[in-house]
Amino acid sequence: METLQPVQEQKANRVINILSIAIPVAVAVLLGIRQKVDLGHWTTYLPHLNGLINSITSVLLLMGLYFIKQKNVLAHRITMLTAFSLGSLFLVCYVLYHLTNESTPFGGEGIIRPIYYFLLVSHIVLSIVVVWFVLRAVYFALSGQIAKHKQTVKYAFPIWLYVSITGVVVYLMIRPYYVH
Repeated sequence: METLQPVQEQKANRVINILSIAIPVAVAVLLGIRQKVDLGHWTTYLPHLNGLINSITSVLLLMGLYFIKQKNVLAHRITMLTAFSLGSLFLVCYVLYHLTNESTPFGGEGIIRPIYYFLLVSHIVLSIVVVWFVLRAVYFALSGQIAKHKQTVKYAFPIWLYVSITGVVVYLMIRPYYVH
């Protein structure tokens, strides 16, 4: 049985590494498609749903931190897996929106414009980076490798929280410019 662990670990690492590259590449390719698909008017509401998803995810991340500090592992696990599931739902909704709707240009002027773009660019870059960390953190937790989970979460948690919060802030900043 001793030899199975390294093989399983290698397979898990390979899957995590592939997904960490494939997800951002697939999103970039899908976003690059200029011909929009008509799935109906309901898709114009997806940015608002994504703002809500990011808001809930931010709260869940903070709740997960609280629960683990209280040593409530079960509540922590449920909260964090819910946050992970919402992150997956966000990704689907994000891609669906951009496949079906033109990107909304930011209309702000003055000092708010570079602030918006700084938040947007840092949000996008870190959302790509965080995929690898989150997948590893979830894998280590679910496979009972708590020491590795804790080590990974040192990086995953602050990046994921930043991405979730900046997602909400960027949404609130561009929200006035959405056309329905």
